Amino acid sequence: MAIVEITILPVGTHSTSLSKYVVKALKELEKTDINYELTSMGTILEGDLEEVLEIAKKMHESVFDEDISRVVTKIEIDDRRDKTSKIKEKKKSVEEKLERK
Repeated sequence: MAIVEITILPVGTHSTSLSKYVVKALKELEKTDINYELTSMGTILEGDLEEVLEIAKKMHESVFDEDISRVVTKIEIDDRRDKTSKIKEKKKSVEEKLERK
């Protein structure tokens, strides 16, 4: 199972706000059963690598419209094959090591 972070940046918008483009991309993601977590700097997806890459392509394509003719998408892949890796488990492992008191 892969954990993939995707950040989609439309170029040439008329505003500094990108939330309407984030919504377009998330609507594509919500058509699937892929587990995800929205963060302030991107979206983390969890699932079969082929499925995740296919939805990442759809998310990328969804941002293009009559005003946007260039989109830069960054994808970071953590594909662990020795055991199943999940978003929540990765976070929990770090938090436990921090031993917050």
